[in-house]
Amino acid sequence: MKMLINVPETVVADALRGMAAAHPELAVDVENRVIVRRDAPLVGKVGLVSGGGSGHEPLHGGFVGPGMLSAACPGEVFTSPVPDQMVRAAAAVDSGAGVLFVVKNYTGDVLNFDMAAELAEDEGIQVAKVLVDDDVAVTDSLYTAGRRGTGATLFVEKIAGAAAEEGQPLERVEALARQVNENSRSFGVALTAVTTPAKGSPTFDLPAGELELGIGIHGEPGRERRPMMTSGEIAEAAVDAILADITPRNPVLVLVNGMGATPLLELYGFNAEVQRVLGERGVPVARVLVGNYVTSLDMAGASVTLCQVDEETLRLWDAPVRTPGLRWGM
Repeated sequence: MKMLINVPETVVADALRGMAAAHPELAVDVENRVIVRRDAPLVGKVGLVSGGGSGHEPLHGGFVGPGMLSAACPGEVFTSPVPDQMVRAAAAVDSGAGVLFVVKNYTGDVLNFDMAAELAEDEGIQVAKVLVDDDVAVTDSLYTAGRRGTGATLFVEKIAGAAAEEGQPLERVEALARQVNENSRSFGVALTAVTTPAKGSPTFDLPAGELELGIGIHGEPGRERRPMMTSGEIAEAAVDAILADITPRNPVLVLVNGMGATPLLELYGFNAEVQRVLGERGVPVARVLVGNYVTSLDMAGASVTLCQVDEETLRLWDAPVRTPGLRWGM
């Protein structure tokens, strides 16, 4: 497989050096693998810290900035960051108002963020944690006890980040993050397998003419493998899987997310089908975001995330944000 890299061993470090050059508003510590808002800590502001394996960009480092994360900790490709990174990030952004860890539900992330929270609290930093587990496709997968954390991570980080930017206290920021997670559900589909730099070839076999419904963002198996379907059929399968698990009472945010190798031409067409299905199912839509946000390296495919919102969470979603991967209103 052809990749735009030097050697697999330096992929993450090389990417961080490039990110630092492109975004001087961020303090990128290549050696210690921590990305921080350059203006952190801000007096009276709750710090938001997240992280996970690299390969899902712009998640998480691309969401560091005003209105979203205060810091992010990138691990090796598809590998959790270590507690030392998380403690370093928490210390860098703590202003005395506390720090919220946003943790996707993957076993390594959960264990390491738990350990980091204990270490940070030993250093006098108040820490709260929110677990993101929005994927309805499978339970207890290859990397996970319980449901996987996927596209809703973006909603949690944006809405909680906006609340923190306003100076809301840690207890309220944590409560909002939990509310967003509880009101979010996701379902993804893979059209091709993912290729990691270390392996250099597809990590699983997905024959031509077939797709995987309910895939995870590391290439974990989904619910079932089927012959290739049309965009409309995939939209119906994804939306119906979500609505079988939750019945929105309020309008929803919609994320139509590319897995890394699906062009916007296809994603916008897929979004048209998602909107059709939501309309047929009587689900009102408040806002729509389309693009590659929670990716899986070079996997072709897409995921759909719905999050029902109220007046407050919609206001926080609309609030200004300025990060490498998401920006509006500034």
